[in-house]
Amino acid sequence: MLGDYKHLGLRRVGRKSGFAVALLLSACAVGPNFHAPAPPATEGYAPGELPKNTASTGVVGGESQRFESGQDLPAEWWTLFGSPALDQLITQAMANYPDIAAQQAALRQARENVRAEQGVFLPSLTGNALGQRFKESGGSIAPGFPAFISNVFEATVNVSYNFDLFGGERRTLEQLQAVAEAQNFQLEASYLTLTSNVAAAAIQLAATRDLLDATNQIIALEEKQLTVIKRRVQLGSQTNADVLQQESNLAAVRATLPPLQQQLAVTEHQLAVLTGRFPHDASAPALKLGDLKLPQDLPVSLPSSLVAQRPDIRAQAAVLHQATAAVGIATANMLPQLTLSGSFGGEALRFASLLEPGSNTWSLLGQVSQPLFEGGALRAKRRAALAALDEAGAQYKLTVLDAFQNVADTLTALDNDALALSAQYDALAASQAGLDLIQRQYDIGIANYVTLLTAQQSYQQARLAYVRALASRYTDTVTLFQALGGGWWHRMDAGTLPAPK
Repeated sequence: MLGDYKHLGLRRVGRKSGFAVALLLSACAVGPNFHAPAPPATEGYAPGELPKNTASTGVVGGESQRFESGQDLPAEWWTLFGSPALDQLITQAMANYPDIAAQQAALRQARENVRAEQGVFLPSLTGNALGQRFKESGGSIAPGFPAFISNVFEATVNVSYNFDLFGGERRTLEQLQAVAEAQNFQLEASYLTLTSNVAAAAIQLAATRDLLDATNQIIALEEKQLTVIKRRVQLGSQTNADVLQQESNLAAVRATLPPLQQQLAVTEHQLAVLTGRFPHDASAPALKLGDLKLPQDLPVSLPSSLVAQRPDIRAQAAVLHQATAAVGIATANMLPQLTLSGSFGGEALRFASLLEPGSNTWSLLGQVSQPLFEGGALRAKRRAALAALDEAGAQYKLTVLDAFQNVADTLTALDNDALALSAQYDALAASQAGLDLIQRQYDIGIANYVTLLTAQQSYQQARLAYVRALASRYTDTVTLFQALGGGWWHRMDAGTLPAPK
């Protein structure tokens, strides 16, 4: 991939004068030209063939999800969850989260730096005006000559132009344009990260509320069972040991409430900050998993399109572009620099005489400078630029590999999530039926308390595991949309970014 970037427009400065003259005449830009890396040749994400759809379970959130290979992701992908509360949270986050404003300011800064560099290709004009009054010693003219006071007035316009013979300034402009492009995609990556974090936090909020509801229902059942056991102790059919065991079981369930309440509070605080508000001043929506719709049609980009859609990959490609231009800058700094400057104006002893013909002054200067000895600094800087190019290329490869791993992990996770939910639903139904049966047997004296306690604990674990399995399907769907790039190229305000091809 990096073979093109290691090719230098000038390999041995000063060794071939004819080559240097050719460069001078053509005014070319030395150093390697950037070429966007080709998409990876892989034809898939995970080993084996991607299933067309996932397993289904007959509950809300258990619908089968279909993988639509080659389809495009919508810009506002979060609307696929069908939750007005989620839509409102993301709207608030995109408008108020400080990191977005910081990234936007950084983008403006990068663009202004580009505009500033464009100015070096035009002549520089500077106006100077000077008025001076001084006393001159007459002794410098002749012994005994009296001192005298003089006035000097001067007005000039200076013109200077640096000839970009070897493209050092053009490479600098190219580098700054790449910096702006990288910042543009950093901003888009921030949008994607923010929206994904808000969606994931909202799902976490809903799941935690469902876990709290389930736990409170289990506590109510345990309290009811404790009342029954105490009544049976009074009747002599059970012992105090059974009461203590049930109280211990009830206390263990109650002990799970504070961690869940803390998790809920932390998620509420996170959502407040993500939407640009202080935790004290924000109120989280009363969102539960049942309020969310599980997206059933999942667009999955082709592997050849992923590198063009992921903003982190595009940003890293721009970093690679910067490093490529830096090699050209370091090479140009080793070559001659040509500057042409001149001035025109007037100089007189009286201000009113500045415009008289005899007061005109002018100058013209052509200067060529060539570094002769820098203690090896310029060559070392060029070698450092080449090393930075190698580093940027390796980082680009790693970014692409990580992106494909993200997609592969999420696709397999969604398939396994569906299987896990189905299994957890079956486990919950079985534990619920088993508990109901043993509870009836216990009520008529057939089953003992230990059997009932075991059935209760099995039901508790299955109930909570089912909620977590359901939440995983929503969370991993968000992760897939994020891994595929988020559909930024369809947004109205993404017009400054080049769309994927």
